[in-house]
Amino acid sequence: MSPTWDDSTEPPATAPFGLAGWLRAILRGTALIGVVATGLLVLLLLRLIERPLHGLHRPWTPWITQAVCRSAFFILGMRHGVRGQQMTHDGAVVANHSSWLDIFALNARKRVYFVSKSEVASWPGIGWLARATGTVFIRRDRREAKAQRQIFEERLKAGHKLLFFPEGTSTDGLRVLPFKSTLFAAFLTPELKDRLWIQPVSVLYTPPLGEDPRYYGWWGAMGFGAHFLKVLAAARHGAVEIVYHPPLDVAAIGDRKALARLSEDAVRSAFSAPLPGAGA
Repeated sequence: MSPTWDDSTEPPATAPFGLAGWLRAILRGTALIGVVATGLLVLLLLRLIERPLHGLHRPWTPWITQAVCRSAFFILGMRHGVRGQQMTHDGAVVANHSSWLDIFALNARKRVYFVSKSEVASWPGIGWLARATGTVFIRRDRREAKAQRQIFEERLKAGHKLLFFPEGTSTDGLRVLPFKSTLFAAFLTPELKDRLWIQPVSVLYTPPLGEDPRYYGWWGAMGFGAHFLKVLAAARHGAVEIVYHPPLDVAAIGDRKALARLSEDAVRSAFSAPLPGAGA
């Protein structure tokens, strides 16, 4: 997520957790860490068989990722809904980015492989999980653009649905920032453009009852640890909804800037209705 978006407003204040909040955080955190660790162990063991047989193809291990991510919402007590149809074409997915929770929300419903900045690979815990689940790491360096396109081509040809956050950063969850068009060029290579589609996806959060609409947003100078702890300690949770928009035919559009603009318009359209209110 670079550069970091910040509209200079103060983020939502976090009320003291109290004894009950700390107890919820400990119980949920222990359960979540246990599920993630168990899933990671099973995934790595299964990958020892899957990789020699299927190479880049992963017919088995993504099911483990989906199960872990769905379990996370059950542990948190957070509702997870879906609108629209997942595309069946080969191609990529682009979505708005509001929170670290997006990773769980998008993985829970669709077999995707995230494209992330290279720094994430070195983050303790998160970097290990990202590598194990097939994340593609990139550097925002023009000198590496050709090598990155080759990696994208290999993965897309293997049938992977790569997921990009074209805003380049996370927000407060109430808006969609302009989509950067650079990464869309990878879909327009001669080897790929006639076979790929792009599906725009909106990730919408509804805060817990009575909380700030930006409750789940993670942006600016907000620390991951504090935000994670707040989510674990919440007395009750709201919801996240994934909206799948009609896929775009890359060959028919044929231009990276047009692809970026049309994708952004589709994702933004789910925000045109009144913003979600407090959780029901």
